[in-house]
Amino acid sequence: MKKISITQSLAVLSMLFCALVLNGTAQAQSGKASKWPRGVTYEIFVQSFADSNGDGIGDIKGMTSKLDYLKDLGVEGVWLMPINPSPSYHKYDVTDYYGIHPDYGTMADFKEFVKEAHKRGINVVMDMVINHSSSEHPWFKDAAKNENSLYRDYYVWTHKTDPQAQKEGKVTGGDSGNTQHWHTVPGSDYLYYGYFYGGMPDLNFDSPKLRNEIFKIGRYWLQDVGVDGFRLDAARHIFPDERPYDNHRWWEYFRNEMVKAKPDVYLVGEVWATSDIVAPYMKGLPALFNFEMSWDILKALNQGRGDSLSIKHAKITNFYNSVNPEFIDATILSNHDQNRIMSELKGDQNKAKVAASILLTLPGSPYLYYGEELGMLGTKPDPNIREPFLWDVASKDKSRTKWMKPEFTTEKTVAPVSIQVKDKNSLYNHYKQLIKLRNNSHALTYGDLVPVQLGSASLSGFTRTTKQESLFVVHNLSGAEVRVTLPEGVKAYNKVQHVTGKANLDKSILTIPAYTSVILKK
Repeated sequence: MKKISITQSLAVLSMLFCALVLNGTAQAQSGKASKWPRGVTYEIFVQSFADSNGDGIGDIKGMTSKLDYLKDLGVEGVWLMPINPSPSYHKYDVTDYYGIHPDYGTMADFKEFVKEAHKRGINVVMDMVINHSSSEHPWFKDAAKNENSLYRDYYVWTHKTDPQAQKEGKVTGGDSGNTQHWHTVPGSDYLYYGYFYGGMPDLNFDSPKLRNEIFKIGRYWLQDVGVDGFRLDAARHIFPDERPYDNHRWWEYFRNEMVKAKPDVYLVGEVWATSDIVAPYMKGLPALFNFEMSWDILKALNQGRGDSLSIKHAKITNFYNSVNPEFIDATILSNHDQNRIMSELKGDQNKAKVAASILLTLPGSPYLYYGEELGMLGTKPDPNIREPFLWDVASKDKSRTKWMKPEFTTEKTVAPVSIQVKDKNSLYNHYKQLIKLRNNSHALTYGDLVPVQLGSASLSGFTRTTKQESLFVVHNLSGAEVRVTLPEGVKAYNKVQHVTGKANLDKSILTIPAYTSVILKK
């Protein structure tokens, strides 16, 4: 094996580099630094994750049986896609806000899951879908057939002659392509508003009664069931786009009520837009997904150019800090609404490893979409980006779900967990090493980011600094080796914290191979 070359004056550094080549990472700092929600959170589609009873559908007991897997990976929180009763496979159209979908199990099963997750230091965030209900919800069914229904005011109605209802709606953000927002009710002269589609009628947040119902739902899950917080679906669409101020204010009201129920409640919002539109939501939703950075990371990897990544991230986070200094930047590579990152990278394992390294060394609270650590594949339509998780080879995999036949993630394309855990060079072990490094590092968990320009378009360089620790991170996003002289301001970073492959540091000259990441400390 080729050794890393270090000058005699850095003999200790040479020993560290050799250890890195053999082991993939330097010995972690003693003592865990991260504290959720600043740790890593794992998004789970329960239906595809793990089946406990052999019916082919993922369930809560199956998910509970895999908590040790998540703990071993280094995960500190889980975000569960909707678990409420629903007529659809994805369950984003809820028919009972106080229940558990029978395919997934019982409320007793879920309370046991929360208890077992907490035992392992894993926090539980559930999807809360309150922009709309299902058209099969008892509220809507009663409201649609009776104009004097107690629930009529829970939804948005207009007469079929309303000029506004004759117009085609606008597409805003990346979460819906639907432009027909008003929908008919058979035998009625009134139309109802549904931003996403007719099966998802929007709830009416101008109604005090409806708002109180939503607060009641939140209190129930926080206090009676014991979840730690909510991921708020379609947070931008509580009110129509022409009422953004009302959207912003609603989330402040909601947060105030949830804090009364649980002082340390965690709320993370989905506002699928650029930072200028996202920022005003931060007063009510102190954690929001950074879709803009996910798009830029993907673009940079596919272009092999990383020199502007840290500049872009610093620009976004500095802007967010000016709105809410306490905000939590929820960073992602992909989620259940996006083509899987591995497919977007054309199955390139090297690029996927760099993507993971970037995500886990940038500031924020990183989210992993289930199976991302295995390199699961998938492109839209949506079921194909939510395919079954692979625990073992098919003949031994009793947990694998079978509710759909996968087109992208099969044993021919993706190695299951049982194989990847034994392969030190697997994507899984790459994620595990980086998560461990992050969890044990004050700088990577909490540190400020300062971009460092290295004179190469291929390299993304930045420092992460806290009072306890300062690190210098360099990622090579290209398929070619790059040799650079470190700028004066970072020459003091001459000790190795982590390297994902072979690298060569000779005095202030760093040679970094293709698709390699290096972390140095002073």
